[in-house]
Order: sequence, then structure tokens, then C-alpha cells
Amino acid sequence: MSKKLWGGRFTQPTDKFVEEFTASIEFDQRLYAYDIQGSQAHARMLGKQGIITVKEAEQIVAGLDDILKDIEAGKVEFSVELEDIHMNIEARLIERIGAVGGKLHTGRSRNDQVAVDIRLYLRDEIDTIHSYLAALATSLIKQAEEHLDVIMPGYTHLQTAQPVLYSHHMLAYREMIARDISRLQDLRARFNQLPLGAGALAGTTFDIDREWVAEQLGFDGVTRNSLDSVSDRDFAIEFCSFASILMMHLSRLSEELVLWSSADFNFIELTDAFCTGSSIMPQKKNPDVPELVRGKTGRVYGNLVSMLTLMKSLPLAYNKDMQEDKEPLFDTLDTVKGSLKIFAEMIAEMKVKGDNMRIAAARGFSTATDVADYCVRKGLPFRQAHEVVGKTVRYCVENGKDIPELSLDEFRAFSDLIEEDIYDYVTLEASVNARKATGGTAREAVERELARLKK
Repeated sequence: MSKKLWGGRFTQPTDKFVEEFTASIEFDQRLYAYDIQGSQAHARMLGKQGIITVKEAEQIVAGLDDILKDIEAGKVEFSVELEDIHMNIEARLIERIGAVGGKLHTGRSRNDQVAVDIRLYLRDEIDTIHSYLAALATSLIKQAEEHLDVIMPGYTHLQTAQPVLYSHHMLAYREMIARDISRLQDLRARFNQLPLGAGALAGTTFDIDREWVAEQLGFDGVTRNSLDSVSDRDFAIEFCSFASILMMHLSRLSEELVLWSSADFNFIELTDAFCTGSSIMPQKKNPDVPELVRGKTGRVYGNLVSMLTLMKSLPLAYNKDMQEDKEPLFDTLDTVKGSLKIFAEMIAEMKVKGDNMRIAAARGFSTATDVADYCVRKGLPFRQAHEVVGKTVRYCVENGKDIPELSLDEFRAFSDLIEEDIYDYVTLEASVNARKATGGTAREAVERELARLKK
């Protein structure tokens, strides 16, 4: 008899290369625990409903427990001939407990079986990723708390714009991570519906209790259309979309860490544990971790495009193409988890060079906007104030001076509205602390935000 559990229809064995080409066991074996978990719930439901006897259900559950222990002990060698994780486990179950094992597949198909396996697996992985995101958010908040006095240049177009608190800069990334967490929670809630019971595509003729199985497996409910249940991969695509946005955020921060750790900026130092050296230049300390995370972002983007392309032309319901969903999904999960885990640790240990940041913030006329705002308070329309300060900056450039270094007479050469109190507005501290509104960079505003986050 053929090892194929579906072999009754066939008189000729599968071509060896076709067997290898179409098998998924090489990558879907990571689903083994979830396949067993789903199968045990299904078997218990079959027993509860009288579709098989309770004793048979108990035999199946116990047999699956033994197989789980064998797999985790490394005693199971998966077979390509049996194609996938579902058939490998079912075949081993039949070997172990006899014909009763063949009753497990009553009322289900591999199509709805794999749909529930992936959801169970992804749900656990999402919970792990959530904990890593929380750890990264905590590291960013810790950096903000520990460096409340550090002023750095804020940039637009990578040109010095206005001074900001380093803490404010770190909390900007915390906001991105908070949105990532929100997206992840939305995704988890949306896909946490049980597809098992949809059968191959049309449901089943057996009197199954899908709602009971959903409750046993921790799902919020059951899917409502059998065709959609077995052909839906929106949840995997949505996860890859979430992951792409998250990796974009990590890539932006990576870019800044690479810049800031260079000799030209010298704003931070990454600890040795997260850097490597050069094989030829002994002085080098390369920021390999943020560089690699920046590079891996493109890999995750590619997985999203692969998933979208995979699904874009598939008619209802299940198609063999959908076997190709697992590798990009699994790779995305592995990449995101690794990137987050290492990032949280790296940020927590990062050393900040506050003095260098302050020196840089004092360059580039970063308080020019404050002079314009000063003139507006004195009654000058903003557009005229903008022109006044533009001419002031041009004068500074031509004479090698910065704005705070100008004498009162030099200021007044551009506007007689400027008085002695101008010097109260053009220091770095004055510029930063004037921006007190919610979301601003003033120390007062940042401290309020940190207090809110602690709650």
C-alpha cells in the first residue's frame, strides 16, 4: 500500500523529483506542536459529538501526546514522501495506535487544518513579538529619562533646524513603536477566528461543533464562510505589512545610530557587544547591528511583495500555490524577532555623548526661528520677521558668527524692534524650553509625557 494517505485514487507512484518539489515538510515542520494541538481539540470534539467514540478520541489524544514528546526529544525523522507536517503526524499516529488513528481526519481537510495551524502558530509568535516591542519601548523611555538635560540638533533635510532634547528624539521612536504595537493588537484580534470545520472548501456533512473547538483553542469565534476560511491568507499578508512598517521604523533609527556613532557626528557609542572590527584597519569599530537591521528591512519588504503576488490571481478556494505562503511568513517572523530582541538590548546599553550633541546644536543657526518668533511678539508680521532673520543669518555667515554672538547693535541693524531681551530667547535652553505645548520638546513637556507613559 502506498505511504500516501490519499493514494487510493492513484495507480502510479509520484515522480521522485515531483515529490521533493511539492513537499513542504522541510519548512512547515515548525508547525508540529500547533498541528497536534489543533488535532487534539478536533478529536475531542468528534468524541463529544458522537462522531467517533470517546474512547477512540482519548486514544488519538494520547497517541498525539506521545508523538509530540518524540518530536521534541528529536526521535522523529520527517519524511518528504509524506509531503507535509499534517501527513507526517497522521501517518505516525496510525502506526502507533492502528486504524483508530485514521479516524482523526473525519470532518476536516488539510485545507482547513493548515489554516488553523498557521493561525495558532502566528498567534503565539505575535505574543512574543509584542513582548519584544514592549522591551524596546522601555529601552527608549529609559534613554529619555536618563538624559533629560541633553540638547541636540533637530534636523530637517539632515540640516540643522532647531535644538531639541535628546529625550524628545528618543520618545519620537517610542511613538512609532506604540503604533506598531497597536497595529499588532488589531491584527491579532482580526484573525483570531477558527477556520477548522470548513473542510476542503464547502464545510462538512458531519455534526461538528466548531464553536466548542474555537473555545478550546482560544479563538474568539469561528469563520463565517467555508470558501473564504480555506483560501484566506489576509492575516499573513497583514502581518507582513505590519512587519514592513515596523522594520521601516527600525531602519530609520538604525540610520541615525550609524550616523551618530561615526567620528563626524560622535553623538553616541554603541557598546562593543553590538559592533565588530575590520580585518585590515585596527582602529575601526563598525556598527554592524544597525547596519544589518537596515539591510534586513528590504528582506521583509520583499516577503510582503511575495505574499501579495502569491495571492493576487488565485480563484476560490484553496490552491497549491498557497503552500508558498509559509516561507516568507516564517522568514519575516524570524527576522522581526531577531531585530527587535537585539535592538532593545543595544538601545538600553547605548552611551550618549551629551557634550558633543550640545556643541552640534549650537552650530548651524539653530535658534534663528526663535529670533523670528521674538520679532513677531514685538508686532512684526511673520513674513517680514522671516526676511529680517534671513538677512541676519546671511550676515552671520559672511562674518563667521553665530546668532547668540551678535551684539545688540548688529541685531538692530536688521530691525529696531530688537532690544536687550533678545538674549533671553536665543540660548539653546531658551529655545528648547519655550516649546511647552503638549508634544513639544521643552523639558517640562517631555517630563509630562514621561509621567503619562509611566502611568
